[in-house]
Amino acid sequence: MTLDIVSLIGGKEASGGAVYDSINPSSVDEVVARVRLADAETFSSACRTAAAAQRDWAQVPAPVRGRVIASIGRLVEANAEALARLVTREIGKPYAEALGEVREIVDTCDFFLGEGRRLYGQTVPSEMPDKSLFTFRVPVGVAAVITAGNFPVAVPSWYLVPALLCGNAVVWKPAEYAAASAHALYRLFAAAGLPEGVLSLVLADGEATHAGLEAALGEGTVHKVGFTGSSAVGRKIGELCGRHLQSPCLELGGKNPMVVMPDADLDLAVEGALFAGFGTAGQRCTSLGTVIVHESVHDEFVARYTRAVAGATIGDPAGEVLCGPLLDHKFAERYEEYLGWIEPHHTVVSGPTGRITADNPRSGFDGAGGLYYHPVVVDGVRAGDRLFMEETFGPIVGVTAFGTLEEAIELADLPGYGLSSSIYTTDPKAAFRFRAGVGAGMVSVNNSTSGAEAHLPFGGNGKSGNGSRQSGMWVLDQFTRWQAMNWDYSGRLQKAQMDVAEIVPDLAYRI
Repeated sequence: MTLDIVSLIGGKEASGGAVYDSINPSSVDEVVARVRLADAETFSSACRTAAAAQRDWAQVPAPVRGRVIASIGRLVEANAEALARLVTREIGKPYAEALGEVREIVDTCDFFLGEGRRLYGQTVPSEMPDKSLFTFRVPVGVAAVITAGNFPVAVPSWYLVPALLCGNAVVWKPAEYAAASAHALYRLFAAAGLPEGVLSLVLADGEATHAGLEAALGEGTVHKVGFTGSSAVGRKIGELCGRHLQSPCLELGGKNPMVVMPDADLDLAVEGALFAGFGTAGQRCTSLGTVIVHESVHDEFVARYTRAVAGATIGDPAGEVLCGPLLDHKFAERYEEYLGWIEPHHTVVSGPTGRITADNPRSGFDGAGGLYYHPVVVDGVRAGDRLFMEETFGPIVGVTAFGTLEEAIELADLPGYGLSSSIYTTDPKAAFRFRAGVGAGMVSVNNSTSGAEAHLPFGGNGKSGNGSRQSGMWVLDQFTRWQAMNWDYSGRLQKAQMDVAEIVPDLAYRI
């Protein structure tokens, strides 16, 4: 069944223009949703609607807003299987992973429902008598949230849930190729009782979104921008926000390293590298980019990793597979460009490359009708190679060798990203030295580069983001502003730093 969907603003359907077909990447002739795309004016209009609705929403007591978040969690939980199946159908994510993604929304709601009773400020002692100082968290206003489609429901919840909990209104622009999943999630949020206009869904392409966002920033109807996507687009969002003196929340790409020390459990490292490199067909911001293996165990690791990749199942994402197809035609085309970065000094140890077809099958699987690609492991990658330096959004992993931990840390940081990282070792000293030296926002020890929990900060540095963090209590700083208040009940004007009592010490005293 093909869905016909449009933007939803103030609880009402908005007119759309050009039609975008969101396909099933495991069967590209199947159209999951026919999406009518909005223009720039529709986006900016949604922001005006949100600004009007936000004032009343902010007056709702925070514990009551927390109960709305609790209701969202229960609704998502009750619809988990249906939502996961839609995610699998629309973006080709294996059903087990899709179900885990939906579970992450529930976890996020469970965490933040309690934050409605913990949006704490502080009582601060004054330097003067008969005067009290206070701090309060206040909502920023309207948040414009723009998300990618590789995690079409979990990652949006990282923005939507805390933003709404804190008393903001949200205009959400999901990826066009995941519009049906986004539309379903919006309906679940709306069913929890959100007032009209507090959350709007705008389905638009990148050009219309940028123009609409620029207009809204100019009008003063957007006060925070959250963006998950590529580093290139993140720079444009950052530049636009900077012109309006705003600091966006940017969660961008990664070239995530995994360091394998000589004392590592190699079977465990291989298992982690398999999931991090090829889960979601390598289309996560936290996907493994390069395995940096100690020279003493390099050959053995590569041999075991090659066997594991060869034995992994790729196919229908509704089944038990390591990965399914690439997300969409545009990602398949881009991935084929990355395969062109393989150089003569590289060694492809994993077998065939390119699209899986009847002429280029994988263990009897011919990939008929879908955007399926062979997983690729490239040994002999060197610092400076494009495969080493740039994000490759797809099922390709590079391998290089190192001699000392200091060298490994230098290689890990060289590409200039800083999202996720991993080290496999049984030596606590090596683990903590790696943690202190690497520039990534997230570090795993004896675990893969992929995987987040709802109560830990998520985010990166360098090309991976601007230091902002999502998830846990840390994201509250993205969607609230600190307001200070001083209350002088002395009955006279007391001037800070001037009318302060002084107790004079005898600094010349000696024993």
